[in-house]
Amino acid sequence: MNNVTIANFETEVIEASMQTPVLVDFWAPWCGPCKVIGPILEKVETEYAGRFKLVKIDSDQEQQLAQAFGVRSIPTCVLLMNGQPVDGFMGALPEGQVKAFLDKHLPAVEELAAIEEEAEALDALAAGDTEGALEKLQLAVNTDPNNDDARFDLVKLLLQLDRDDDAKVAFAPVIAKALAVRRLDSLQRWMAARDAQIDVTDAAAHTAALQARITANKRDFEARFALAQQHMAQGHWTDAMDELLDILMRDKSWNEDLARKTYIAILDVIDPPKPKVAEGQVPPEDPTVATYRRRLSSVVLS
Repeated sequence: MNNVTIANFETEVIEASMQTPVLVDFWAPWCGPCKVIGPILEKVETEYAGRFKLVKIDSDQEQQLAQAFGVRSIPTCVLLMNGQPVDGFMGALPEGQVKAFLDKHLPAVEELAAIEEEAEALDALAAGDTEGALEKLQLAVNTDPNNDDARFDLVKLLLQLDRDDDAKVAFAPVIAKALAVRRLDSLQRWMAARDAQIDVTDAAAHTAALQARITANKRDFEARFALAQQHMAQGHWTDAMDELLDILMRDKSWNEDLARKTYIAILDVIDPPKPKVAEGQVPPEDPTVATYRRRLSSVVLS
């Protein structure tokens, strides 16, 4: 619990709420109900173990802040997330109601644990510890099955390791919502491209045959798409997107927009996790992803 003034408000409240929800308790030394709810809030903060941050603002000493939040009576509590007030309450609520208020907005313990495991997995992967990353991602998914980001990273890593059967098992629980969640749909398209190569016994000969068809007919989109899928399966991402761009330049809506959707799927798959940056800054974009996003926009909007 921190005492906040106008001098440190930006750091202790606004910036802090970009990472962790912040509950601001407006109080005053003479306020009887404030003395009742104060210890309750401190007890709940301890019990919630990092799920939110509690700060106190003396409304008599910091009248400018109290006015900015429209405080008309005390105690008044305001919850901020991502730099913005999202909810609040007035009066000395009992502990159960305070917890019910917080639970409406705060991520569950399972969600926080899964997010932490996912972050550790990405750190392990960056350090070259593939097995450690797999273990952390699997734990993240087991802890919070609804964490689609962790599941995306898990399935992606399994596919990169050619463990397609394990990837399909990990993906199975979210098949039903793949059409509604773009990144999951992207994984499904990548798996479909890999499945399309199962019966190909000679990749070089298959590539040559497809290229011969394309040479004979530039609008043989089935051959171009099959070649793009082969490149996807082999991890030759830019080659795959080049073939898809050729389709888009000739027929943007071919086969119910299949080329564009597959192109976007590749961008999702190859786009690396974004590093954390300071508030107000934009994380750098991977140069290949940035280049091919521009190419797609140029073709689609032309």
